[in-house]
Amino acid sequence: MLKFLLRSVVLGLATAALLLVALPSLRTNILPNEATSTVNDGASLQISFNNAVRKAAPAVVNIYSRKYSQSDRSKLSTQGLGSGVIVSEKGYIITNYHVVAQADQIVVALQDGRVAAAQLVGKDRRTDIAILRVEGDNLPVIPLNPNYSAKVGDVVLAIGNPYNLGQTTTFGIISATGRSSISMDGRQAFIQTDAAINEGNSGGALVNTQGELVGINTASFQQATELETYGISFAIPFPLANKIMEKIIADGRVIRGYIGLDGQDINSVTSRLLGSEHVGGIIVLGVDPQGPGAEAGFEERDIILKIDGQKVNGRQSVLDIVTNLRPGTTVDVLVLRKGEEMTLPVTIAEDTR
Repeated sequence: MLKFLLRSVVLGLATAALLLVALPSLRTNILPNEATSTVNDGASLQISFNNAVRKAAPAVVNIYSRKYSQSDRSKLSTQGLGSGVIVSEKGYIITNYHVVAQADQIVVALQDGRVAAAQLVGKDRRTDIAILRVEGDNLPVIPLNPNYSAKVGDVVLAIGNPYNLGQTTTFGIISATGRSSISMDGRQAFIQTDAAINEGNSGGALVNTQGELVGINTASFQQATELETYGISFAIPFPLANKIMEKIIADGRVIRGYIGLDGQDINSVTSRLLGSEHVGGIIVLGVDPQGPGAEAGFEERDIILKIDGQKVNGRQSVLDIVTNLRPGTTVDVLVLRKGEEMTLPVTIAEDTR
């Protein structure tokens, strides 16, 4: 009996070996290579993000902020470090405000070994964005995709220079979007990720699996709250960072519109009572007595439906629309007051807070 079993096993192994030699295609199905695995439809699934890193990493620079010594104004010493992202062939770099806020001189080191003094184009404390510019030929530019929208569960890579160890890439997913609770004014919406962001990563790139810029790394929850936490870090969405950059390049600073109203989203029950055409409106809870809104005749309990012809979709959309309006312009605001629609013309002021 034992001899019979051994003979059957040997014959089976020999047959399998002959089939693998005769039909090489079977080997790729049975023994997948190190770089790919197979899914049900036969397509290969990439498990390495090397291509994404190779596309994005050259455009992520190290930033060293230097400050004059108080005892000797002729001496400069490095006071801080961070990262930045080259987003234009013209040499524009996006980084964090807090990376360069106290700097007397800013030095940028590229990954190809080039080092250059950077010009500070402008900065915006509210969004923690600063724009630098360096001169140079053939500057690496990070891939940009204006059609990409960050979604919870997307795989992302954080690239920067933590603790001045040298360029480092960490890996994670987008854990949440629209996080505003840790922003300076409670209005800025952050991307939350579990990719590690440490000191020196600030201003670096958060990219997707195509190497495209998703956001600008800005803080870990521990840095923001002084709590000991793990796996909670934040990045400024690239669309917001890009908008701030365009404003700074155009005007040297960020000019924001202001109407002097405070409001909140309408709950779902109220939305249904008002009708589907009013979904997304916000209810006015406060009016600055010295602001343009009071002068235009806004009242508490007004429901804002449209601003300058744009239908609003919640409090954040109102903030975005208003801050993008140029001070001095007059726009029509459609409101619902006591069940009746009315239009209030309001002249936009500049937000100087």
